[in-house]
Amino acid sequence: MQNEENHSLPGKNKTDVLVIGGGPAGSTVATLLAEKGHCVTLLEKARHPRFHIGESLLPANLPLLEELGVKDEIDEIGIKKWGAEFVSPWHENTQEFDFGEAWDKSMPFAYEVRRSEFDEILIRNAARKGASVIEGCRVSNVEFLPDDSGAIIQAEHDDGKTEAWQTRFVVDASGRNTFLGNRFKTKARNPKHNSAAIYAHLSGVDRKPGKKEGNISLFWFDHGWFWLIPLKGDVTSIGATVWPYYMKTRGSRSVEQFFFDTISLCPELEARLKSAELVSDVEATGNFSYSCGKSFGPNYILLGDAYAFIDPVFSSGVLIAMNNGFAGAEVVDVYLRSPEKSAAAFARFDKQMKHGPREFSWFIYRVTNPTMRDIFMKPNDGKMKDALLSLLAGDIYGKTPIWSGIFALKGLYYFLSLVNIKRTITAWHRRKSNVLVVDDQDSASKK
Repeated sequence: MQNEENHSLPGKNKTDVLVIGGGPAGSTVATLLAEKGHCVTLLEKARHPRFHIGESLLPANLPLLEELGVKDEIDEIGIKKWGAEFVSPWHENTQEFDFGEAWDKSMPFAYEVRRSEFDEILIRNAARKGASVIEGCRVSNVEFLPDDSGAIIQAEHDDGKTEAWQTRFVVDASGRNTFLGNRFKTKARNPKHNSAAIYAHLSGVDRKPGKKEGNISLFWFDHGWFWLIPLKGDVTSIGATVWPYYMKTRGSRSVEQFFFDTISLCPELEARLKSAELVSDVEATGNFSYSCGKSFGPNYILLGDAYAFIDPVFSSGVLIAMNNGFAGAEVVDVYLRSPEKSAAAFARFDKQMKHGPREFSWFIYRVTNPTMRDIFMKPNDGKMKDALLSLLAGDIYGKTPIWSGIFALKGLYYFLSLVNIKRTITAWHRRKSNVLVVDDQDSASKK
């Protein structure tokens, strides 16, 4: 260890891995590394349970939950989601997708969960598996040692006490705070997508009957799209993901009034909320889409939302974060045990980090395009529909042979775009305008 005396700090602890953030990515990587026998410290600025958005899981989450040993606990707090519904004001039909019809029939459902409960299960599991979990502790500074032998992390507890750790490896799973992305100034708005969100929990929402009660519903409207996510008990998550210009139109209205005014622009959703009551504060978030320029360095990695986030339309956030956790555990283990093999391991890790956002983003960038809406509302039978269902199920990391179907689906999109070239050009110009950064976007989203 290089020049230890120059980095002496009172009360400094030592650990193999220090994980910043206790969301799905951080808790997953901490659990797996502790199981591999490493000394792991996880610092989480909040205290669980705490509110978080992003309640809809995908079927591809289930094998990961099984491997972590928490599936039974998730089953107790979640409501089963057997499919997804898309509603478009530009189409006469409502389109429903059943995950059981995807290419891989072994993952026919997912869960809708309160993230306060889901995230707490994951972080408690990390502690049970041997990670040192410290909540109410915000990382304030990181100093990487000059010989790449590790880092000194300083943090402040919520009682004001400061503490320091010397670690061989740093995992940034700090979510939208993107601790290292901001430190290295690699975090940037996504130039291809830009959105904001406004959301809340309501009771008394009209749900689908029977087995479909837990299905997610997505509603397109002029300024973006809405989600309706049923949770266990009589609580439903309602939110709108909108273009930045629309958030700016809030003006002097309260966030709550703006939220309900936005819902009134979507009659199909408004009808399902006719007896609903607000049971949470209305929250709003600007600058929703961003990415960091790099996913790793000599002795650190970025996971989940700390690396990139695009849009929640396909409920991919938790899946990507947990997959990142598994990939991160593998590369950190190699780095700590066999540093001579770490270059190849980092290359594999970076490839996997880019895989999820890349595959989902192609569709996310086009999901509000009229041609893509047509495909979603009237999907062709055969392998293209199977591939689309597999994508919606999150089955993009395994060996399911969906890629020829995805390629054919993209080919169909480009063909139909050419057939309707005038509409395509109009939609392209509109999207180009929609993704423009609006001055004061953040303040437009605050209370």
